[in-house]
Amino acid sequence: MAASGSGGTAPPNIIFIFPDQWRGDCLSFLGHPTVETPFLDQMAHEGVCFTNAFTPCPSCIAARAALMTGMTPSEAGRMGYRDGVPWNYQVLFPQLLRDHGYQTMCVGKTHFHPTRAHLGFEELELYEMPYQDWNQPSDYHLWLREKSNGLIRDTALDLDSNSMSVVHPWAHSEELHPNTWNITRGIELLERHDPTRPFFLQLSFHRPHPPLDPVLSYFERYLQKELPKPPIGDWATDNAQPVKTVYPGMGIIPAAQLDRARRAYYAQISHLDYQIGRLIRHLRGRKMLANTWLVFAADHGELLGDHHLYRKANAFQGSMQIPLIVRPPVGDQWAQDRICEQPTVLQDLAPTFLELAGVPKPEQMSAQSLCPQLQDPAAPGREFIHSEHAPAWQCVTDGREKFIWHTLSDRRWFFDLSTDPQEKIDLSADPGHRVRLAWWEKRLVDILSARPADGLSDGKNLLPGNSFPAVREELLPKC
Repeated sequence: MAASGSGGTAPPNIIFIFPDQWRGDCLSFLGHPTVETPFLDQMAHEGVCFTNAFTPCPSCIAARAALMTGMTPSEAGRMGYRDGVPWNYQVLFPQLLRDHGYQTMCVGKTHFHPTRAHLGFEELELYEMPYQDWNQPSDYHLWLREKSNGLIRDTALDLDSNSMSVVHPWAHSEELHPNTWNITRGIELLERHDPTRPFFLQLSFHRPHPPLDPVLSYFERYLQKELPKPPIGDWATDNAQPVKTVYPGMGIIPAAQLDRARRAYYAQISHLDYQIGRLIRHLRGRKMLANTWLVFAADHGELLGDHHLYRKANAFQGSMQIPLIVRPPVGDQWAQDRICEQPTVLQDLAPTFLELAGVPKPEQMSAQSLCPQLQDPAAPGREFIHSEHAPAWQCVTDGREKFIWHTLSDRRWFFDLSTDPQEKIDLSADPGHRVRLAWWEKRLVDILSARPADGLSDGKNLLPGNSFPAVREELLPKC
């Protein structure tokens, strides 16, 4: 079914707000005890909030490849993190939208390779991490150099992008911060978009991904807030090791450093929420909400000290659960102020965008459109989702129960998320859950047995001791 505006005639516009590394629980709409997101809360009340949304692969490149292709990570050939591999895909959803008359625009991070590839976006205003290509400064960095006469530098030039234990608030003008630039550039594109064509605009923020450089005034708002302690599972004892680096993946960060990092992360989210509010105000003032879909989602989460873990790239909730909100055009007969508990995975947005635009879904796109749930959040959808990350993480979940398998060590976890959403109690050795554990193992066996080259399943059992690649060989450049 194709969507349209209130009059039922003009193809709708679509704006996709896509931050990096935003935890699925970090919305005050969902009852988070600390973070404040009033503009996203309003967006959730005006649409559908998907509370069991997950990334198919919890790191930047693979998640984005799955989203752009509408395929699983295995189908798209990227099951983990590896830079420098060309994006030689034949079918991507922005290309399909463009070829069916949409003006396609993107502001911010893409993580494509090569760096300035457009891949279906007619206009691209780029913010990319400098290490992606030191010889190709992004549009933001060129603009900042000009605006500040070279006196102000993006924090990402001086801090590693995984420096979770270092906080460096932005003390310069808020107008110069990457978050502000992203929305300002997006609004400028909207001001000069082609009025004879519908548009798709993707606003891709690098933050709240580190470096942790929230605007100083936002950081100060969180200095006096009470923070609940990070959840530590009964299974996480081995993670409690001293941290000896500023970009840890595991261990115990000194309490004061972790406290500052968590406050900075929440402050970054609130600043992004304010910028999203700026965008919505502009759309309302230009009377564009009557025919524009707003979609908000992240590529993956951030562990933020849960179970003495940081960053992402594993299968625990902080890493793989993502926020997802879809707000329909004003006046359309779509669900509003509703929660959808159906399990959802990031690549489902590709066929959703196509269906909203009235564009046929290509055969190779295996993801499922969310349009049925946007009309009725209780409509049947996926039974469960599969997520993975090379070299060894595998997971299946429906948002109520969750099975995790580490392929190399054969370590297994089983959680009852309905009673233990923070994954504090591992039930994998509990006799009372043996039947349910076996049921979930069978689901994973069925998925992995279709990939015999990976050596992870023989069709009957999971086969431990093997890893799987971050990128399939057929995607690698030939020498």
